[in-house]
Amino acid sequence: MRAGRIDRSRTPLGTVSARSTAMPRFDVVALDADDTLWHNETLFTATQTQFRALLARHQDAAVIDQRLYETETRNLRHFGYGVKGFTLSMIETAIELTEGRIAGAEVQRLIDLGREMLQAPVELLDGVAETVEMLAADHRLVLLTKGDLFDQESKLARSRLGESFSAVEIVSEKDARTYAAVMARQRVDPPRFVMVGNSLRSDVLPVLEAGGAAVHIPYHVTWAHERVPDDALVGKEFARLASIRELPAWLAGA
Repeated sequence: MRAGRIDRSRTPLGTVSARSTAMPRFDVVALDADDTLWHNETLFTATQTQFRALLARHQDAAVIDQRLYETETRNLRHFGYGVKGFTLSMIETAIELTEGRIAGAEVQRLIDLGREMLQAPVELLDGVAETVEMLAADHRLVLLTKGDLFDQESKLARSRLGESFSAVEIVSEKDARTYAAVMARQRVDPPRFVMVGNSLRSDVLPVLEAGGAAVHIPYHVTWAHERVPDDALVGKEFARLASIRELPAWLAGA
């Protein structure tokens, strides 16, 4: 498993429900992309396994994983989220852990791994295609995701979901200020906006801070950067669904 990625099978603290009749109807339903509409983190996990094998003769697996995670986190403010930043972080980590002795062919292999990630097929999560089509018939859908602009646009095009969205917002970070700006651009009042995604850190807490509503649909593995402590969820009201298939019924009762 990729360093810093955890299984979120344990339900966190907070006010969580499968359906809430207290929430108003929404003018905008925003959907996250990676690990909400299509698989993403599993691709990083598989690539990191190959990275670990490449450096196995230089360091233990635990050291490799921890150093890569530290490098990724440090580089977020320089390279942002996504495959390209991850690839650069793998190269930097490999140089550091080998004290500069990594061979040119091995660096090329890391570049190739990054290219393979960018070219990997887009695999939709179960139920996504039919659910998004159903929602688009009755709701104004906005795709709201963070990451590399080129990569996210490419994945959206290959997913064949693009026509279902009235707008696409690809942002560098998801915080309360970003959500407020998105709501302003979409001309929607915060209480009439709901965000649906797999990350408590990015898709739930900042939306609530901005005055909107949130629906959490957990993915089976989560990067530690997206992890939040349980006490951060105490008193926070948001919905939790087991699958995106449950979203239309939840919205109908909201």
